[in-house]
Amino acid sequence: MSLSLMIQGTASDVGKSVLVAGFCRLFSQDGHRCIPFKSQNMALNSGITADGKEMGRAQIFQAEAAGIKPDVRMNPVLLKPTSDSKAQVIIMGSVACHMDAAEYHRYKPQLQQQIQEVYTSLASETDIMVLEGAGSPAEINLRDRDIVNMGMAKLADAPVILVADIDRGGVFASIYGTLALLEPEERARVKGVIINKFRGDIALLRPGITQIETLTQVPVLGVLPWLNLDLEDEDGVALQVGKYHGKAEAAIDIAVIQLPRIANFTDFNALAAQPDVRLRYVSEPQQLKGADLIILPGSKNTLGDLSWLNSLGFDKAIIAAHQAGTPIIGICGGYQMLGNQILDGVESSLSHMSGLGLLDVDTHFETTKHTAQVEGVTSHHLPGLFAPCAQQTVSGYEIHMGVSVLGDKALPFAEMRLRNGQKQAWLDGAVNHSGSVMGSYLHGIFDRNNVTRPLLNQLRIRKGMLPLEDDSFDYALHKEQQFNILAASMREHLDIARIYRLMQQHRETKS
Repeated sequence: MSLSLMIQGTASDVGKSVLVAGFCRLFSQDGHRCIPFKSQNMALNSGITADGKEMGRAQIFQAEAAGIKPDVRMNPVLLKPTSDSKAQVIIMGSVACHMDAAEYHRYKPQLQQQIQEVYTSLASETDIMVLEGAGSPAEINLRDRDIVNMGMAKLADAPVILVADIDRGGVFASIYGTLALLEPEERARVKGVIINKFRGDIALLRPGITQIETLTQVPVLGVLPWLNLDLEDEDGVALQVGKYHGKAEAAIDIAVIQLPRIANFTDFNALAAQPDVRLRYVSEPQQLKGADLIILPGSKNTLGDLSWLNSLGFDKAIIAAHQAGTPIIGICGGYQMLGNQILDGVESSLSHMSGLGLLDVDTHFETTKHTAQVEGVTSHHLPGLFAPCAQQTVSGYEIHMGVSVLGDKALPFAEMRLRNGQKQAWLDGAVNHSGSVMGSYLHGIFDRNNVTRPLLNQLRIRKGMLPLEDDSFDYALHKEQQFNILAASMREHLDIARIYRLMQQHRETKS
């Protein structure tokens, strides 16, 4: 029988996803095979498994931390909001339906048995299951049909550690209030508390720790300091935390437009990690000023977000920046927005809109979602800014319902050759004839330095700077280093021996 540990939080964005990744790395370093699990994930950041199934990005990077390949069973239910009231429901990697919140709440009990079966199958293959909750277990309005917090802990019969974020303030009130709102049997599952994101002198915190332990009879297992780690964030909340991602002062300034339903912004983590890049998310047209490159990211509601762009004047600002010589790149939904027109009727209530007209491309939406891991080679002859990126291997994943057709004034960006490991030939993306605008459906395109560094060096040259000769930056290695730093900090500041004991003791009581 495998060990289990569930990480729940006093609120969203307290660090649950990162701590699960840290435990996965730490346990794997200790020689244990461990598997991350989140029964239900609501996020617009998703990825694709080797067999073409869609799952949350958080569980993908947690699997990377554990040193194993992502498996859709790690995230059996994924909710992707399409509006303020509806979401696309993805079950075991495939789209099942669209529901509003009330419909889904009524539907959840039908998922319990499938979730338990999936969890059991994974647990039979590993030493330690590391589960992640969502939001807070104190959401008492959802308790009766919960399948992701204490409801999941009960299904898995897992001990729980509660994580609280001290950086947002009120940490002791959030710990006390969360525990007070739990039912007695739920509270009994909570074996410890971790205080996360601490800055300052730990000595000043100790009286509070002693008092909260006395009040709740739940031990504080450690206080993790604020860590400036470059790890993936689960949702758009994190984009509002800081103005810059990467370096505040750097040679190249990249502006990513923060769409209301921005999807897969993790595409740009590899850019932010580059030594000479300052990457910032912008929500107002005037913030595009000074950017060396403008990126339109993916969207879960392309026409809705395009309408938002137009209403704020981003359309005029992007076109003006293009006319002034600023390069533009669009990924997935952003690629579609750069074209001539979009025919939808699938993702949103809108059926047709004109795009920005910067690429000679027309897009129409189909009812079937394209989800695949893909690989190919950039075109032999790419113009302008993208010329040094020609004939380079590219890989990543596709998640889209739109099909784009190139006109005479657009050139294909890449010739793709593999889809989910099978040979297949098709063209991806588009570049305008001057090489100043590019779009692609390829998520993860910036992860490989063979394309990213030539592109960044061209931006440097445009600014009168010398190219960066050191092209040895390896984003995959960079992520490995971040996982190791996280695990080392957790070993230093948490009582890991006690955490092992509480998992063992819980398994013995189950036996």
